[in-house]
Amino acid sequence: MLTEITFAYRPFLYFLLVIPVLIGWYIWQSRGMYATMQFSHSSFLGNVKKSFRQRMVHLPFILRMLVFALLIAALARPQSTARMQDVTIEGIDIVVALDISGSMLAEDFKPNRMEAAKATALDFIDMRPGDRIGVTVFAGESFTLVPLTTDHALLRDMLRTVSTGMVEDGTAIGDGLATAINRLRESDAISKVIILLTDGINNAGVIDPLTAAEIAQIYGIRVYTVGVGSKGAVPYPFQTPFGIQYRDVEIPVDEALLLEMAEMTGGLYFWADNQNALLNIYREIDQLERSRIDVMEFSRKTDEYLPLVLLALMLAAAEFLLRNTWLRVTS
Repeated sequence: MLTEITFAYRPFLYFLLVIPVLIGWYIWQSRGMYATMQFSHSSFLGNVKKSFRQRMVHLPFILRMLVFALLIAALARPQSTARMQDVTIEGIDIVVALDISGSMLAEDFKPNRMEAAKATALDFIDMRPGDRIGVTVFAGESFTLVPLTTDHALLRDMLRTVSTGMVEDGTAIGDGLATAINRLRESDAISKVIILLTDGINNAGVIDPLTAAEIAQIYGIRVYTVGVGSKGAVPYPFQTPFGIQYRDVEIPVDEALLLEMAEMTGGLYFWADNQNALLNIYREIDQLERSRIDVMEFSRKTDEYLPLVLLALMLAAAEFLLRNTWLRVTS
């Protein structure tokens, strides 16, 4: 972390050139400030020393010039800049595309598929501390939750807020993949990966999943698809006038589609029928090839004029007191 001082209004600093002029004027004026006396012999004055007060007679002027200089510096608006240098690290760019449709509330995972998917995604983020990771979510519609970032604390906080019902229900796999592609298409990383997790069949959206997979292939993005859910009927909560009741329902997954999407892009298809299997899938993906990426430089500016103004006020007060008390000049 580097810290440097800059001035937002640098031209104000030119007023500092007035200070040498004022000093010269003061010296010239001081020549006539003291009375002179003529003596026939001045040897007896050799042992006369100036008092401390006499030595400090110019202190108010010095304080006045310091106040002037500090106020000019404050007007120039000094700013400290905390900067993180560009660094090159090992890693890949990864976007997790997460299905948040209503079917993710099925409770064949504990406590349900949604919470299990979030928990394992959080574990995966911890596995990849050097990577830029983003998260997109989809149901009937799709949107970016967090763009590619190395701020994994922010990523984790945002991921914890994900729930079903954030968008219209449905399973728009094509739109979900397209949104993730959009976050990666301008990436300079050699390895660009999308992990798309879903538990349903494409039944919404405007983009065909295979068309989205073709676009990913064009941009050199590998898509790893993950089907989630147990085979057969699974417990699902239904809201009724008498509260939540559970029924066993079948939630089919289009495995053929997910497999084809993965193969088109050079990725793999995985099936997770429990939370441990899902975590193992993330661990396998964690062994992906790494490439070199640059972390974006971060800088933060902070105004630093207030200490200068406060110091100027204190020096001005000291100058006023000295000039009107101890160093007061009487005519």
